[in-house]
Amino acid sequence: FELDAKIPFSEIAVPTLDTVRMSYVIQILALEMNNILCVGATGTGKSVVVNQQLGKDMPERFLPKFMAFSASTSANMTQDQIDVVMDKRRKGIFGPPLGKKMLIIVDDLNMPAKEEYGAQPPIEVIRQWMDHKGWYDRKTFEFRNLVDISFSGVMGPPGGGRTALSNRLMRQFNILGFPEMGVPSLKMIFNTI
Repeated sequence: FELDAKIPFSEIAVPTLDTVRMSYVIQILALEMNNILCVGATGTGKSVVVNQQLGKDMPERFLPKFMAFSASTSANMTQDQIDVVMDKRRKGIFGPPLGKKMLIIVDDLNMPAKEEYGAQPPIEVIRQWMDHKGWYDRKTFEFRNLVDISFSGVMGPPGGGRTALSNRLMRQFNILGFPEMGVPSLKMIFNTI
């Protein structure tokens, strides 16, 4: 790997053995429109790998849609961010432009705060799509089927403001665990830079 001198320091991503492995698996799963959940501690490169692989290195027929959850993200915000990029195909059927597939990438998937009864509404909206392939329009109360989309989530382990996801959502994903970087990987990254 050779560093391009024109790349800003903040955008440098030195590939390691683990990130190359994960990139390959992510690409295979994404090409088949599988839902992917990348889990790992802070600094393991999961967000960088997912954003690079799904945002830049996919064929042209795939459209990435990046979202980031925070403690204040609401279900309405989540639904609106996805609905705004969907085209109407026919009555009740929505999706990306014809001939395209949309990869919705959610960073910090487990960040939304739990409500009074323990639910996380933004996550429940995503789970509703996974279980029923759509959701109800809040204005017309008609069911909107969403086609040709898949979700990829990135999250850290529970703790420090992050919560555990429900098993009802987790069962819908192919889960990839990003290991913490070892000393050889860290030496390679810093020697390269």
